[in-house]
Amino acid sequence: MYDVQKIRADFPILGRRVNNRPLVYLDNGASAQKPRVVIDAMTKAYEEEYSNVHRGLHYLSTVATEKYEGVRAIVARFLGAPDPDEIVFTTGTTEGINLVSYAWAAPRMEAGDEIVLSVLEHHANIVPWHFLRERQGVVLKWVEPEADGSLDPQKVIDAIGPRTRLVAVTQMSNVTGTLVDVAAICRGARERGVPVLVDGSQGAVHRPVSVPDIGCDFYAITGHKLYGPSGSGAIWIAKDRMKEMRPFLGGGDMIRDVTRDAVTYNDPPMKFEAGTPGIVQQIGMGVALDYLMALGMENVAAHEAALRDYARERFRGLNWLNVQGDAPGKGAIFSFTLDGPAHAHDISTVLDQKGIAVRAGTHCAMPLLEHLGVTATCRASFGLYNTTGEVDALVEALELCHELFA
Repeated sequence: MYDVQKIRADFPILGRRVNNRPLVYLDNGASAQKPRVVIDAMTKAYEEEYSNVHRGLHYLSTVATEKYEGVRAIVARFLGAPDPDEIVFTTGTTEGINLVSYAWAAPRMEAGDEIVLSVLEHHANIVPWHFLRERQGVVLKWVEPEADGSLDPQKVIDAIGPRTRLVAVTQMSNVTGTLVDVAAICRGARERGVPVLVDGSQGAVHRPVSVPDIGCDFYAITGHKLYGPSGSGAIWIAKDRMKEMRPFLGGGDMIRDVTRDAVTYNDPPMKFEAGTPGIVQQIGMGVALDYLMALGMENVAAHEAALRDYARERFRGLNWLNVQGDAPGKGAIFSFTLDGPAHAHDISTVLDQKGIAVRAGTHCAMPLLEHLGVTATCRASFGLYNTTGEVDALVEALELCHELFA
Protein backbone atom coordinates (compact mmCIF):
# COMPACT_ATOMS: atom_id res chain seq x y z
CA MET A 1 0.00 0.00 0.00
CA TYR A 2 1.24 3.49 -0.92
CA ASP A 3 1.32 5.39 2.38
CA VAL A 4 2.01 9.01 1.45
CA GLN A 5 2.25 10.16 5.08
CA LYS A 6 4.89 7.53 5.78
CA ILE A 7 6.75 8.60 2.65
CA ARG A 8 6.59 12.25 3.69
CA ALA A 9 8.28 11.33 6.95
CA ASP A 10 11.29 10.21 4.87
CA PHE A 11 11.88 13.80 3.71
CA PRO A 12 13.14 16.01 6.55
CA ILE A 13 12.49 19.33 4.80
CA LEU A 14 8.76 18.66 4.49
CA GLY A 15 8.40 19.11 8.24
CA ARG A 16 9.53 22.73 8.22
CA ARG A 17 7.48 25.91 8.04
CA VAL A 18 7.84 28.79 5.59
CA ASN A 19 6.40 32.19 6.45
CA ASN A 20 4.85 30.56 9.51
CA ARG A 21 2.94 28.12 7.29
CA PRO A 22 3.53 24.41 6.65
CA LEU A 23 5.73 24.06 3.58
CA VAL A 24 3.79 22.99 0.48
CA TYR A 25 6.51 22.13 -2.00
CA LEU A 26 5.19 22.19 -5.56
CA ASP A 27 8.41 22.97 -7.42
CA ASN A 28 9.41 19.37 -8.05
CA GLY A 29 9.69 19.95 -11.79
CA ALA A 30 12.69 22.16 -11.11
CA SER A 31 14.28 20.07 -8.36
CA ALA A 32 12.84 17.51 -5.96
CA GLN A 33 13.55 17.22 -2.24
CA LYS A 34 15.85 14.50 -0.88
CA PRO A 35 14.90 11.60 1.41
CA ARG A 36 16.85 10.96 4.59
CA VAL A 37 18.50 7.86 3.10
CA VAL A 38 20.14 9.99 0.40
CA ILE A 39 21.28 12.64 2.87
CA ASP A 40 22.67 9.98 5.23
CA ALA A 41 24.44 8.08 2.44
CA MET A 42 26.16 11.22 1.21
CA THR A 43 27.13 12.26 4.73
CA LYS A 44 28.61 8.80 5.37
CA ALA A 45 30.49 8.93 2.07
CA TYR A 46 32.12 12.21 3.05
CA GLU A 47 32.70 11.38 6.73
CA GLU A 48 33.83 7.75 6.48
CA GLU A 49 34.49 6.61 2.91
CA TYR A 50 35.70 9.50 0.78
CA SER A 51 38.58 9.12 -1.62
CA ASN A 52 39.17 9.56 -5.32
CA VAL A 53 38.10 6.62 -7.43
CA HIS A 54 39.64 4.10 -9.83
CA ARG A 55 43.39 4.59 -9.52
CA GLY A 56 44.02 4.28 -5.81
CA LEU A 57 45.04 0.92 -4.34
CA HIS A 58 44.30 1.84 -0.73
CA TYR A 59 41.24 0.85 1.28
CA LEU A 60 39.26 4.10 1.02
CA SER A 61 39.77 4.36 -2.74
CA THR A 62 38.56 0.78 -3.14
CA VAL A 63 35.43 1.44 -1.10
CA ALA A 64 34.66 4.67 -2.95
CA THR A 65 35.26 3.05 -6.33
CA GLU A 66 33.01 0.09 -5.55
CA LYS A 67 30.15 2.34 -4.41
CA TYR A 68 30.59 4.76 -7.28
CA GLU A 69 30.82 2.13 -9.98
CA GLY A 70 27.96 0.21 -8.41
CA VAL A 71 25.66 3.06 -9.37
CA ARG A 72 25.96 2.13 -13.05
CA ALA A 73 24.12 -1.11 -12.39
CA ILE A 74 21.48 0.76 -10.36
CA VAL A 75 20.88 3.23 -13.20
CA ALA A 76 20.77 0.38 -15.72
CA ARG A 77 18.17 -1.43 -13.61
CA PHE A 78 16.14 1.75 -13.18
CA LEU A 79 16.09 2.30 -16.96
CA GLY A 80 15.68 -1.36 -17.87
CA ALA A 81 19.00 -1.23 -19.72
CA PRO A 82 20.64 -4.59 -20.44
CA ASP A 83 24.25 -3.58 -19.67
CA PRO A 84 25.70 -1.17 -17.07
CA ASP A 85 28.47 -0.33 -19.55
CA GLU A 86 25.84 1.52 -21.59
CA ILE A 87 25.50 4.06 -18.76
CA VAL A 88 27.64 7.21 -18.94
CA PHE A 89 27.71 9.36 -15.82
CA THR A 90 27.03 13.07 -16.29
CA THR A 91 26.18 16.08 -14.15
CA GLY A 92 22.63 15.89 -15.48
CA THR A 93 20.57 15.79 -18.65
CA THR A 94 22.07 19.03 -19.97
CA GLU A 95 25.54 17.54 -20.02
CA GLY A 96 24.21 14.28 -21.43
CA ILE A 97 22.58 15.98 -24.41
CA ASN A 98 25.64 18.15 -24.99
CA LEU A 99 27.74 14.98 -24.96
CA VAL A 100 25.64 13.56 -27.78
CA SER A 101 25.82 16.86 -29.67
CA TYR A 102 29.62 17.11 -29.49
CA ALA A 103 30.61 13.43 -29.52
CA TRP A 104 28.07 11.90 -31.88
CA ALA A 105 26.24 14.56 -33.91
CA ALA A 106 28.94 17.15 -34.70
CA PRO A 107 31.36 14.73 -36.43
CA ARG A 108 28.68 13.32 -38.75
CA MET A 109 26.48 16.28 -39.64
CA GLU A 110 26.94 18.67 -42.55
CA ALA A 111 25.24 21.87 -43.67
CA GLY A 112 21.67 21.05 -44.67
CA ASP A 113 21.38 17.99 -42.45
CA GLU A 114 18.33 18.11 -40.20
CA ILE A 115 17.42 17.55 -36.56
CA VAL A 116 13.72 17.14 -35.76
CA LEU A 117 12.57 18.75 -32.49
CA SER A 118 9.24 19.39 -30.84
CA VAL A 119 8.18 22.79 -29.55
CA LEU A 120 7.71 21.15 -26.14
CA GLU A 121 11.46 20.91 -25.56
CA HIS A 122 13.40 22.31 -22.63
CA HIS A 123 16.29 24.59 -23.60
CA ALA A 124 18.68 21.76 -22.68
CA ASN A 125 17.30 19.86 -25.68
CA ILE A 126 17.35 22.92 -27.94
CA VAL A 127 20.53 24.94 -27.37
CA PRO A 128 23.03 22.11 -28.12
CA TRP A 129 21.35 21.70 -31.51
CA HIS A 130 21.44 25.45 -32.10
CA PHE A 131 25.21 25.16 -31.67
CA LEU A 132 25.24 22.82 -34.68
CA ARG A 133 22.95 25.18 -36.58
CA GLU A 134 25.27 28.13 -35.91
CA ARG A 135 28.56 26.33 -36.47
CA GLN A 136 27.79 23.71 -39.10
CA GLY A 137 24.64 24.86 -40.89
CA VAL A 138 22.42 22.12 -39.49
CA VAL A 139 18.69 22.75 -39.97
CA LEU A 140 16.27 22.49 -37.03
CA LYS A 141 12.80 21.22 -38.00
CA TRP A 142 10.09 21.99 -35.46
CA VAL A 143 6.91 20.01 -34.73
CA GLU A 144 4.15 21.89 -32.92
CA PRO A 145 1.84 20.38 -30.27
CA GLU A 146 -1.93 20.15 -30.65
CA ALA A 147 -4.32 22.71 -29.16
CA ASP A 148 -4.65 20.65 -25.96
CA GLY A 149 -0.87 20.45 -25.55
CA SER A 150 -0.48 16.86 -26.76
CA LEU A 151 2.13 15.91 -29.34
CA ASP A 152 1.03 13.72 -32.23
CA PRO A 153 3.82 11.16 -32.74
CA GLN A 154 2.88 10.78 -36.39
CA LYS A 155 3.60 14.47 -36.97
CA VAL A 156 7.10 13.93 -35.61
CA ILE A 157 7.55 10.89 -37.83
CA ASP A 158 6.22 12.76 -40.86
CA ALA A 159 8.77 15.53 -40.25
CA ILE A 160 11.59 13.06 -40.89
CA GLY A 161 13.06 13.61 -44.35
CA PRO A 162 16.00 12.32 -46.39
CA ARG A 163 18.37 14.77 -44.67
CA THR A 164 17.17 14.04 -41.11
CA ARG A 165 20.02 12.72 -38.99
CA LEU A 166 18.44 12.80 -35.51
CA VAL A 167 15.13 13.17 -33.70
CA ALA A 168 15.46 14.78 -30.24
CA VAL A 169 12.30 14.78 -28.15
CA THR A 170 11.18 14.99 -24.54
CA GLN A 171 9.22 12.19 -22.89
CA MET A 172 7.30 14.68 -20.74
CA SER A 173 7.00 18.45 -21.00
CA ASN A 174 8.32 20.27 -17.96
CA VAL A 175 5.80 23.07 -18.61
CA THR A 176 2.51 21.31 -19.36
CA GLY A 177 3.16 17.76 -18.19
CA THR A 178 2.35 16.47 -21.68
CA LEU A 179 3.34 12.83 -21.97
CA VAL A 180 4.84 12.04 -25.36
CA ASP A 181 4.52 8.61 -26.99
CA VAL A 182 8.26 8.32 -27.54
CA ALA A 183 8.01 4.59 -28.31
CA ALA A 184 5.81 5.32 -31.33
CA ILE A 185 8.22 8.02 -32.48
CA CYS A 186 11.15 5.63 -32.12
CA ARG A 187 9.40 2.92 -34.14
CA GLY A 188 8.73 5.34 -36.98
CA ALA A 189 12.23 6.80 -36.86
CA ARG A 190 13.84 3.36 -36.80
CA GLU A 191 11.94 2.39 -39.95
CA ARG A 192 13.57 5.40 -41.59
CA GLY A 193 17.01 4.67 -40.16
CA VAL A 194 17.08 7.77 -37.94
CA PRO A 195 18.33 7.65 -34.31
CA VAL A 196 16.28 9.17 -31.49
CA LEU A 197 17.44 10.98 -28.37
CA VAL A 198 14.90 11.10 -25.54
CA ASP A 199 15.09 13.74 -22.82
CA GLY A 200 13.96 11.75 -19.78
CA SER A 201 14.42 14.52 -17.21
CA GLN A 202 10.71 14.58 -16.36
CA GLY A 203 9.50 11.27 -17.79
CA ALA A 204 11.78 9.08 -15.69
CA VAL A 205 10.65 10.84 -12.51
CA HIS A 206 6.98 10.04 -12.86
CA ARG A 207 6.65 6.59 -14.46
CA PRO A 208 8.50 3.34 -15.13
CA VAL A 209 11.06 3.45 -17.94
CA SER A 210 12.36 0.66 -20.15
CA VAL A 211 14.75 1.87 -22.81
CA PRO A 212 14.45 -1.40 -24.81
CA ASP A 213 10.66 -0.94 -24.92
CA ILE A 214 11.03 2.71 -25.94
CA GLY A 215 13.50 1.78 -28.66
CA CYS A 216 15.56 4.97 -28.47
CA ASP A 217 19.29 5.38 -29.01
CA PHE A 218 19.98 7.87 -26.21
CA TYR A 219 18.06 8.45 -22.95
CA ALA A 220 19.19 11.13 -20.49
CA ILE A 221 18.22 11.62 -16.82
CA THR A 222 18.97 14.14 -14.09
CA GLY A 223 19.60 13.10 -10.49
CA HIS A 224 18.27 16.18 -8.72
CA LYS A 225 14.80 15.70 -10.20
CA LEU A 226 14.87 12.04 -9.15
CA TYR A 227 15.11 12.90 -5.44
CA GLY A 228 18.90 12.74 -5.60
CA PRO A 229 21.59 15.44 -5.40
CA SER A 230 22.33 18.16 -7.90
CA GLY A 231 25.39 17.57 -10.04
CA SER A 232 24.40 13.95 -10.68
CA GLY A 233 22.94 12.31 -13.74
CA ALA A 234 23.44 9.76 -16.48
CA ILE A 235 22.73 9.01 -20.10
CA TRP A 236 22.01 5.60 -21.55
CA ILE A 237 23.63 5.16 -24.96
CA ALA A 238 23.04 2.17 -27.21
CA LYS A 239 26.30 0.29 -27.82
CA ASP A 240 26.15 0.81 -31.58
CA ARG A 241 25.93 4.56 -31.02
CA MET A 242 28.77 4.50 -28.49
CA LYS A 243 31.01 3.00 -31.16
CA GLU A 244 30.23 5.98 -33.39
CA MET A 245 31.14 8.60 -30.77
CA ARG A 246 34.40 10.43 -30.36
CA PRO A 247 35.49 11.70 -26.92
CA PHE A 248 34.03 15.04 -25.87
CA LEU A 249 36.25 15.99 -22.89
CA GLY A 250 39.85 14.92 -22.43
CA GLY A 251 41.77 13.91 -19.32
CA GLY A 252 41.60 11.56 -16.38
CA ASP A 253 39.97 8.17 -16.75
CA MET A 254 38.96 8.58 -20.39
CA ILE A 255 42.48 7.58 -21.50
CA ARG A 256 44.36 4.30 -21.55
CA ASP A 257 47.80 5.57 -22.61
CA VAL A 258 49.27 9.00 -23.28
CA THR A 259 52.64 9.72 -24.92
CA ARG A 260 54.16 12.81 -26.43
CA ASP A 261 52.95 11.75 -29.84
CA ALA A 262 49.68 9.89 -29.28
CA VAL A 263 46.79 9.03 -26.99
CA THR A 264 44.85 5.80 -26.66
CA TYR A 265 41.34 6.17 -25.32
CA ASN A 266 39.67 4.02 -22.71
CA ASP A 267 36.72 1.79 -23.52
CA PRO A 268 33.18 3.15 -23.12
CA PRO A 269 31.66 4.29 -20.86
CA MET A 270 34.92 5.57 -19.33
CA LYS A 271 35.87 7.02 -22.72
CA PHE A 272 33.26 9.73 -22.14
CA GLU A 273 34.00 10.51 -18.48
CA ALA A 274 36.95 12.88 -18.18
CA GLY A 275 38.37 14.26 -14.96
CA THR A 276 37.53 13.60 -11.33
CA PRO A 277 33.81 12.81 -11.24
CA GLY A 278 31.11 13.84 -8.81
CA ILE A 279 31.77 10.78 -6.68
CA VAL A 280 29.46 11.47 -3.76
CA GLN A 281 26.78 13.00 -5.97
CA GLN A 282 26.55 9.85 -8.06
CA ILE A 283 26.50 7.66 -4.95
CA GLY A 284 23.61 9.80 -3.71
CA MET A 285 21.77 9.39 -7.00
CA GLY A 286 22.16 5.64 -6.78
CA VAL A 287 20.57 5.62 -3.32
CA ALA A 288 17.74 7.84 -4.61
CA LEU A 289 17.04 5.46 -7.49
CA ASP A 290 17.03 2.49 -5.12
CA TYR A 291 14.53 4.39 -2.98
CA LEU A 292 12.28 4.97 -5.98
CA MET A 293 12.49 1.36 -7.10
CA ALA A 294 11.63 0.19 -3.58
CA LEU A 295 8.48 2.35 -3.70
CA GLY A 296 7.75 1.04 -7.19
CA MET A 297 7.50 3.46 -10.08
CA GLU A 298 4.10 2.02 -10.95
CA ASN A 299 2.91 3.06 -7.48
CA VAL A 300 4.44 6.51 -7.86
CA ALA A 301 2.71 6.93 -11.21
CA ALA A 302 -0.65 5.88 -9.77
CA HIS A 303 -0.34 8.26 -6.82
CA GLU A 304 0.58 11.18 -9.05
CA ALA A 305 -2.22 10.36 -11.52
CA ALA A 306 -4.69 10.60 -8.66
CA LEU A 307 -3.20 13.95 -7.63
CA ARG A 308 -3.41 15.15 -11.24
CA ASP A 309 -7.07 14.19 -11.51
CA TYR A 310 -7.93 15.79 -8.18
CA ALA A 311 -6.09 19.01 -9.04
CA ARG A 312 -7.68 19.13 -12.48
CA GLU A 313 -11.15 18.83 -10.94
CA ARG A 314 -10.43 21.55 -8.37
CA PHE A 315 -9.02 23.85 -11.04
CA ARG A 316 -12.12 23.45 -13.19
CA GLY A 317 -14.04 25.28 -10.49
CA LEU A 318 -11.85 28.36 -10.98
CA ASN A 319 -13.19 29.94 -14.17
CA TRP A 320 -10.56 32.69 -14.00
CA LEU A 321 -7.65 30.21 -13.97
CA ASN A 322 -6.07 29.48 -17.35
CA VAL A 323 -4.28 26.11 -17.41
CA GLN A 324 -1.90 25.78 -20.34
CA GLY A 325 -1.88 22.58 -22.37
CA ASP A 326 -4.07 20.35 -20.21
CA ALA A 327 -3.87 17.22 -22.37
CA PRO A 328 -5.48 13.93 -21.28
CA GLY A 329 -3.03 11.50 -19.72
CA LYS A 330 -0.55 14.24 -18.84
CA GLY A 331 1.66 14.19 -15.78
CA ALA A 332 0.89 16.04 -12.55
CA ILE A 333 2.37 19.32 -13.80
CA PHE A 334 0.19 22.40 -14.25
CA SER A 335 1.25 25.73 -15.72
CA PHE A 336 -1.29 28.52 -15.40
CA THR A 337 -2.07 32.21 -15.52
CA LEU A 338 -4.92 34.22 -14.00
CA ASP A 339 -7.35 36.53 -15.72
CA GLY A 340 -6.44 40.12 -15.01
CA PRO A 341 -3.18 42.02 -14.56
CA ALA A 342 -1.35 39.63 -12.24
CA HIS A 343 2.04 38.54 -13.53
CA ALA A 344 3.28 35.02 -12.78
CA HIS A 345 5.82 36.51 -10.39
CA ASP A 346 3.05 38.31 -8.49
CA ILE A 347 1.11 35.08 -8.13
CA SER A 348 4.19 33.19 -7.01
CA THR A 349 4.94 35.84 -4.37
CA VAL A 350 1.45 35.60 -2.87
CA LEU A 351 1.64 31.81 -2.85
CA ASP A 352 5.01 31.96 -1.13
CA GLN A 353 3.47 34.00 1.69
CA LYS A 354 1.19 31.00 2.23
CA GLY A 355 4.18 28.65 2.36
CA ILE A 356 3.55 27.30 -1.15
CA ALA A 357 6.57 26.91 -3.42
CA VAL A 358 5.85 27.09 -7.16
CA ARG A 359 7.94 28.15 -10.14
CA ALA A 360 7.28 31.34 -12.12
CA GLY A 361 8.74 32.38 -15.46
CA THR A 362 9.46 30.72 -18.78
CA HIS A 363 10.64 27.38 -17.32
CA CYS A 364 13.55 27.18 -19.78
CA ALA A 365 11.04 26.57 -22.57
CA MET A 366 10.68 29.88 -24.41
CA PRO A 367 9.60 28.40 -27.76
CA LEU A 368 6.73 26.60 -26.03
CA LEU A 369 5.55 29.68 -24.14
CA GLU A 370 5.67 31.67 -27.35
CA HIS A 371 3.55 28.96 -28.99
CA LEU A 372 1.09 29.16 -26.08
CA GLY A 373 0.90 32.93 -26.44
CA VAL A 374 2.11 33.75 -22.93
CA THR A 375 5.27 35.43 -21.67
CA ALA A 376 5.36 33.64 -18.30
CA THR A 377 3.33 31.19 -16.24
CA CYS A 378 3.20 29.82 -12.73
CA ARG A 379 3.90 26.12 -12.52
CA ALA A 380 2.79 23.71 -9.82
CA SER A 381 4.60 20.41 -10.27
CA PHE A 382 3.65 17.54 -7.99
CA GLY A 383 5.81 14.72 -6.71
CA LEU A 384 5.55 11.42 -4.91
CA TYR A 385 5.13 13.04 -1.48
CA ASN A 386 2.43 15.60 -2.32
CA THR A 387 -1.14 15.23 -1.09
CA THR A 388 -4.69 16.24 -1.99
CA GLY A 389 -4.60 18.51 1.08
CA GLU A 390 -1.77 20.42 -0.59
CA VAL A 391 -3.88 20.75 -3.72
CA ASP A 392 -6.58 22.30 -1.54
CA ALA A 393 -4.03 24.69 -0.01
CA LEU A 394 -2.96 25.74 -3.51
CA VAL A 395 -6.54 26.36 -4.60
CA GLU A 396 -7.26 28.42 -1.48
CA ALA A 397 -4.16 30.55 -2.14
CA LEU A 398 -5.12 31.02 -5.79
CA GLU A 399 -8.55 32.23 -4.71
CA LEU A 400 -6.78 34.85 -2.60
CA CYS A 401 -4.70 35.85 -5.61
CA HIS A 402 -7.87 36.28 -7.65
CA GLU A 403 -9.34 38.52 -4.98
CA LEU A 404 -6.18 40.62 -4.81
CA PHE A 405 -5.60 41.05 -8.53
CA ALA A 406 -9.08 40.89 -10.10
